[in-house]
Amino acid sequence: MDALTSTLFCTVAQLNTDIVYLKGLGPERAKLIKAELGYQRVWSFFQHYPFRYIDRSQLTPIQDWVEGQLVQSQGKIKSVSEVGSGHKKRLEVLFGTPEAQAKLVWFKGVKWMKPKLLTGKEFVVFGKPAKYGSVMSMAHPEITAIEQFRQEYIPLEPVYSTTEGLAKKGLHSKGLQKIIAQNLRDYLHLFPEVLPDEIRQQYKLPGIAWTMEKIHLPQDLKEAKHAQRRLKFEELFFLQLFLIFKKVLQLHRNQGRVFESVGEHFNTFYKNHLPFDLTGAQKRVLREIRANTHSGKQMNRLVQGDVGSGKTIVSLLAMLLAIDNGCQVCMMAPTEILAQQHYKGIAALLKDMPLEVALLTGSVKGAARRAILEGCENGSIHILIGTHALIEDHVKFQQLGMAVIDEQHRFGVAQRAKLWAKSNPPPHVLVMTATPIPRTLAMTLYSDLEISVIDELPPGRKPIQTMHKRDSARNWVFAFMEQQIAEGRQVYVVYPLIEESAKMDYKDLMDGYESISRRFQKPKYQVSVVHGQMKPEDKEYEMQRFKKGQTQILVATTVIEVGVDVPNATVMVIESAERFGLAQLHQLRGRVGRGGNQSFCVLMSGNKLSADARKRLSTMVETQDGFKIAEVDMELRGIGELMGTRQSGDSDLKLAHLVEDQKMLAVAREEATKIIEDDPALNKPTHQTLKNELARRYADKMVWSKIS
Repeated sequence: MDALTSTLFCTVAQLNTDIVYLKGLGPERAKLIKAELGYQRVWSFFQHYPFRYIDRSQLTPIQDWVEGQLVQSQGKIKSVSEVGSGHKKRLEVLFGTPEAQAKLVWFKGVKWMKPKLLTGKEFVVFGKPAKYGSVMSMAHPEITAIEQFRQEYIPLEPVYSTTEGLAKKGLHSKGLQKIIAQNLRDYLHLFPEVLPDEIRQQYKLPGIAWTMEKIHLPQDLKEAKHAQRRLKFEELFFLQLFLIFKKVLQLHRNQGRVFESVGEHFNTFYKNHLPFDLTGAQKRVLREIRANTHSGKQMNRLVQGDVGSGKTIVSLLAMLLAIDNGCQVCMMAPTEILAQQHYKGIAALLKDMPLEVALLTGSVKGAARRAILEGCENGSIHILIGTHALIEDHVKFQQLGMAVIDEQHRFGVAQRAKLWAKSNPPPHVLVMTATPIPRTLAMTLYSDLEISVIDELPPGRKPIQTMHKRDSARNWVFAFMEQQIAEGRQVYVVYPLIEESAKMDYKDLMDGYESISRRFQKPKYQVSVVHGQMKPEDKEYEMQRFKKGQTQILVATTVIEVGVDVPNATVMVIESAERFGLAQLHQLRGRVGRGGNQSFCVLMSGNKLSADARKRLSTMVETQDGFKIAEVDMELRGIGELMGTRQSGDSDLKLAHLVEDQKMLAVAREEATKIIEDDPALNKPTHQTLKNELARRYADKMVWSKIS
């Protein structure tokens, strides 16, 4: 062990001390912190960073108080009196200077506060004033004797998150701040410097001791922000270093089948059965897949493509490549509707080729199920499409060479692992998603996958015209629907709720269905209804009626968000559109615009909209670019649902934010990539500190004992 590593282990050992030994804490409060905040060791407790700071450097004269704004003022107590009786008793204090005065009021803790508030004594008060008549008052202010204030004065006061249980034991924000301030300087010299010097110098990042002091005890906001910048970079850098390091190890460990040739099935389909010319983006992605499957390493590739960009045809060509090399293929979708959609589409495309395509879902029973299982095991089924049913133990393949996963974020890691275990070597993996994610962010969310983007729509697709209409324009919308139906087109009407909700003033599906049925009456019009609470066979019956053109209007919930392809449907009406997130609105809009006719999306809303709702609806009207929509969505909501796709690192970002800090994330990834390219296993002596820090941060994310 070299001197640097030895020093690191010594300091880590001291920082690894149980928090019970921190000054001013004690066993009872230490136990509570462990239970409420999860901090067991000294180093983790000091990572409880402030989430904001209060400027306590200024004293505001009472005459300059502004209602509702935090102020800090110095003055003397002029009188103290109890007003009222029983549980309505309150404490009123006249506080001020020769120039002005105000009233301080306590409704709770009267007996505890009164003895401390001595007439004629000087105090500093802090709080939000309110005006009652002509008098400024402050309820439950923070009040400190002037001597104590001068002794404990902090120009920039850190504010820490806490819990009700902690606050009851004096560990509110101020209590936590006091414990940290009491102990921090005893430990500052022990924090190891884990960022390489060249990186710190290049990006002007301060040392760790200065950083830890200034994140908790800054003199001004500039120091606090400088410390935050260092810690954010460190978090993002080690997250990226871990993800890239893990990916390199996976590539080294996971050998893959070599697809030697592009054979007869691929070429026949490409030349004779391809329904349209591929875009440049589709061809580029196919080349990337071909390179992966020829390399001898297991392919793990994510194909991102906007709604209607042609991901399915790319995946089908990849399947044919696997079949040409003697392998079977499976395709797993998150819902039965989507699995059926894929099955019907792929079976139709391959109907003139000597290939067997089968569908396996929970609805397939008895002899039909047994025949499919037998066909998979003896190799007579070339492509098996299905839902979670594919991962059941009794589903066995003769030779599974590729697994295609649609909307992979809906499947857990354990579920996917079961699929990989059905073949040795493991199958090549092709993941598809229609949820656009900015590239830098995708590198983190899908860290174990290489990323391809289909960023062109097939030729001939007309942009969908999107409009926002208020409830008052409902008659216009009905007339527009009628006009489109008269031209032979079909209409979706989507509602956010199935049943009426007393708490939400939104149209519900059954009300809407009745309203539309009254307006579009039989026999001239036929209306279908589909929602998630229907039996699968009833749902399928209604869907088939719509697909065959037997009904002109489909009233539905978001069950039709994915997996429904009716080229003749040209109008998507989304009721209570303000209720939906941008990603969901974009997915729903993608249900139309699939044929050659002009398509429309009508966003219906109430008259009162929040600023966020207005932004979402205006974004939908202005653009159809899924990546731009994703950027706005994440600006409004943060990571939101996307964070559910992350495979590691969730709890390790205390300060950094994957959306707000995307530029820093890109720089951190670039630096981490350079290091791994230079030393893939981090075995160089100069990288031992990095490797040890990775092991400390991600002890539960990898079997480190197997890494030499």
